Amino acid sequence: AYAILSLVSSFRSVSPEVSLRDSRELLLFLIIPIVYLGLRREKDVDRAALALLTSGYLSCLYSLLYFLSKAAPGERIEGFMGHYMTQAGLLLLFSCLAMGMTLFSPEKWKKILWAAGFLLAGVSLALTMTRSAWIGLAVALIFVLILYKPKALIALPLVAAVILIVSPQAAKKRMLSIFSLKEYSNAQRVEYLKAGLKIIGEHSLWGTGPDTVDVVFQDPRYDLSLIARSNVHLHNNIIQIAAERGLPALAAWLTFIVWAFVSLLRLLKNSKAPRSPLPLAAAAAVLALVTAGFFEYNFGDSEVVILFLFIITLPFALARTKDLE
Repeated sequence: AYAILSLVSSFRSVSPEVSLRDSRELLLFLIIPIVYLGLRREKDVDRAALALLTSGYLSCLYSLLYFLSKAAPGERIEGFMGHYMTQAGLLLLFSCLAMGMTLFSPEKWKKILWAAGFLLAGVSLALTMTRSAWIGLAVALIFVLILYKPKALIALPLVAAVILIVSPQAAKKRMLSIFSLKEYSNAQRVEYLKAGLKIIGEHSLWGTGPDTVDVVFQDPRYDLSLIARSNVHLHNNIIQIAAERGLPALAAWLTFIVWAFVSLLRLLKNSKAPRSPLPLAAAAAVLALVTAGFFEYNFGDSEVVILFLFIITLPFALARTKDLE
């Protein structure tokens, strides 16, 4: 439904050529049937997860080596990606999977490997200086701890304080800036929110067309600063999707997200293992993506979408392999 409504929006776009070109990214949704049908055995699912773990190790180690050997003071580390926010989005989702596997995997050697991966990802994520991903990780961590050991939540403020104390000065400033509306990028996000709501009011049914919001908010009527107009999106999944694709497409996207989350919780409840790691990690990934998406248009980042769809489909692929046995 989301794909169909996006295509309709593309044909009615203020720039159909731009929107139709952008709509190629809708093909990424094919990852769901590819993963679901392609992983036929439990061993295949394990190998896919371990391949992702290996990839995460390589990405994190490269980020750390770059930080130690080449990075300029205060530089935001982007790893193998073209942008630090893309790197942060990937590390956020990887961290959710690592949390679930560390706490709930039945095999000790997997726990150790994934725990090391989680620590590496946490450090690498800190080096991206991406606040939205930090907030997303905090929400995912709270969710996982509630299911693992609720009493452990008491220690979270102390852990947060320790992290703040030991962090580099640049990271401390980024952390503390989360709570200030005077911080420039926070003020810009307020501008984008107001502009996005105006766009939605004027183009509520079909939006302006995929990948065209930045063209529309060049109009002085939207009262954006010159620097804000140089951006290409509205830094919010809900506002961005509604503005460029319309409210029906937003409703379809929200239905997909809620349906995926509820289905994962049901899968977790019906699992033979009391706390199965893959459904738990995937549900945490949904919460993390949605939370970070209040401050960043992460669903518009194809690399992040690829990993997100892969992670949330893995538990269903595993359940299917057990049904086939």
